Amino acid sequence: MKSLVAVIAAFMGNRSSRSNFKTLLRLISLLVFLVILYSVLFHLVMEREGQHFSWITGVYWTLTVMTTLGFGDITFHGDLGRFFSICVLMTGVMFLLVILPFTFIEFFYAPWMKAQASARTPRELPADRRNHVIFTNYDPITAALIPLLEKYGHPHVVLCQNITEGLELYEQGLSVAVGDLDDPETYRKMRLPQAAMLVATRSDVLNTNITFTAREMAEHVPIVASASSDNSRDVLELAGATHVLRMERTMGQALARRVIGKDCEAHVIGEMDGLQIAEANAAGTELEGLTLANCGIRSRTGVNVIGVWDHGRLTTAEPEMVIRRQTVLVLAGTAGQIAAYDATFGLKVCGQSHVVIVGGGRVGRITSEILKEAGLSTTIIEKLPARVTDHPEAVVGDATKMDVLKAARTREADTIIITSHDDDLNISLTIFFRRLRENFQIISRCTLDRNVQTLHRAGANLVLSSASMGANTIFNMIREDDNLLLAEGVFIFPSPVPRRMAGRRLADCAVRTETGCTIIAVENNGARTVNPEPDLILPAKGKLLLIGTLEAEEKFLKAFQSELAPVGLRRYWKRSAKA
Repeated sequence: MKSLVAVIAAFMGNRSSRSNFKTLLRLISLLVFLVILYSVLFHLVMEREGQHFSWITGVYWTLTVMTTLGFGDITFHGDLGRFFSICVLMTGVMFLLVILPFTFIEFFYAPWMKAQASARTPRELPADRRNHVIFTNYDPITAALIPLLEKYGHPHVVLCQNITEGLELYEQGLSVAVGDLDDPETYRKMRLPQAAMLVATRSDVLNTNITFTAREMAEHVPIVASASSDNSRDVLELAGATHVLRMERTMGQALARRVIGKDCEAHVIGEMDGLQIAEANAAGTELEGLTLANCGIRSRTGVNVIGVWDHGRLTTAEPEMVIRRQTVLVLAGTAGQIAAYDATFGLKVCGQSHVVIVGGGRVGRITSEILKEAGLSTTIIEKLPARVTDHPEAVVGDATKMDVLKAARTREADTIIITSHDDDLNISLTIFFRRLRENFQIISRCTLDRNVQTLHRAGANLVLSSASMGANTIFNMIREDDNLLLAEGVFIFPSPVPRRMAGRRLADCAVRTETGCTIIAVENNGARTVNPEPDLILPAKGKLLLIGTLEAEEKFLKAFQSELAPVGLRRYWKRSAKA
């Protein structure tokens, strides 16, 4: 019913639609007049021929002739009657079968369908809409972020430039609106001053226009914009952007950090209230070949090993797990504990290593520069010479040709980094290099999240999704200190101590076994215990800080929500954020 009311309102609110509707009513009135006129003339001609019929019969005859049904049960005997029948028939053919249908479609049906489209893609949000996220483009980052916003109850809208684009997204189940991106009136109708954030991920020039226009409408609303260069980043900041996403640089840094042999220090990938989450390569350290139970990481540094990366996913670190050369440890601890880990294990670097980077675009060049600064030898393989003019060590050619691979010293390489923005090409190259040598460490960039698992199946050791990285960054800014989403879908979140766990030893609660989450800190009366010991008694009114994948967090929610206070976890998080 609401949808019908909205369509009628949109239809009647259009001046042209109202005019067309009046025209249609005039044509219907003319049709009624003709039926009455022909019915009267029918009686006159029939009386002339000596035939007598009722008025209902006259209307019946007129309608059967005009609609070309022609039952034939009532006929004229003279030429005058037959001529009259021909006139009625021709009028019906022209009016009912040609003029009226065309008029109905042109003046009524088409505007009605347009009104339906307008109702699905409004140009103005309700006046009470608040704390919503406005997207100006539906790209891979937006597609990855929207499910997270929906899961945690954040309203959002995708702003489209035309109805056609809006309808396509509406059919996909998205909340959309239509408006010109460079018009201040659009952002007033989108209730920008009441919004939680504006996200601009179009071209650098259009992002600048969007940012400048929106900043004039709302000085306090955070604006996140993407940029493809440092110069564009500076312009966007001058235009009023709160945060500028340099996804190429972020991706290049992440790719370089994952290279085996770069170093063995712990690299911080997230921080929340003084608690740091880091990752560290085990290659070349004394940890290789030891189990987690025997390596002494916790006893010697205080750091807790909360998991390991396994083909891009966080897996639980079991005590009997053997640490191997390609193991990447995920650590949790304070800044002092992370520093203690570096002092104990991070000083033993793995020596020199050669890295082949396939793709000389912005990501490939940034990755090469970072690795060179770390003292590694790199070679870029690129088809277009203009991209690598500042990299004399680069090899121009096809990465699947043996002479090109020989020139790039591929036989000396431990790691292959594939940086193309084309996922299909990356899958093809991954299969090629995995068949070429089984012990390559293959790290690949990925644009769309749906291709991550495909790249892993193709043979990649690690896949980094630019969409996930961008979505994680924006999501963390929206949630602020409430919780933290790290790369590869690892989530840090708070929770009150469930009643079932209160007063019990941490080891007896089996949180990791039941949910896959790990308790990395316990708070009680303002005091925080990082990496609590298994014998710690959980306080009844304390707070837990947990880490796990999004799936593990959902399991924790289902397993312990009934044991929490009357407010659920999500309400607790919202209340914590407001506080």
